[in-house]
Amino acid sequence: MTTPLMPKATAIWLIDNTTLTFEQIGAFCNLHPLEVQAIADGEVIGGMTPHDPVTSGELTLDEIQRCQADSTAELRLSIRQQVGKQKKSAKYTPVSLRQAKPDGIAWLLKEVPAITDGDIIRIIGTTKNTVQAIRLRTHRNISEIKPLNPAHLGLCSHEELAALLHKYEA
Repeated sequence: MTTPLMPKATAIWLIDNTTLTFEQIGAFCNLHPLEVQAIADGEVIGGMTPHDPVTSGELTLDEIQRCQADSTAELRLSIRQQVGKQKKSAKYTPVSLRQAKPDGIAWLLKEVPAITDGDIIRIIGTTKNTVQAIRLRTHRNISEIKPLNPAHLGLCSHEELAALLHKYEA
C-alpha cells in the first residue's frame, strides 16, 4: 500500500477531524499506533500544519465514514490518487542555467535539423518564441549563442537526450 504525500501532517488532520482509531490512522499513514497517540497528545509534533487528505484527493469522505463505522477496516488511498497520472508540472530551471538554454537549443538545431519545436520545448523547457527566434536567427543575443550539448549544460538528462536523438535517427 502506498502512503499519503505527507503522512504525519495527514495523521494530525485525521486525529483532529475524524473518530478513526490510532491503529487505522497508523496503518494508513505508515506510522506506529504509539507514534499516532504521541501526535494526538502533542508530544511529538508541535506547530506542524495539518494536511487535509480529502481536498488533496488522497481520501474520500465515504472512505472515512466507512472506516469510522467499522474500527477494523483499513483506509485506502483514493483510486484517483493511486492510478491517476500526475500532470507533469513545468520544468524548473535554476537561475544560473537559464542563460544556457539558447546554447542548448542551438545545439539541438545544429545536430538535428529536422527536430520539431515541440520536442525542443519538452526537453529543454523553453518557449516556442525562443525556439523560433533562434531557428530564424532573430534572437536578441544571437551573436553570443554557442551551440553546447544541453545534457552537459544540465538542461536535460543524458537519457532524455539519447532518446530524442534516437527518435530522429534515420
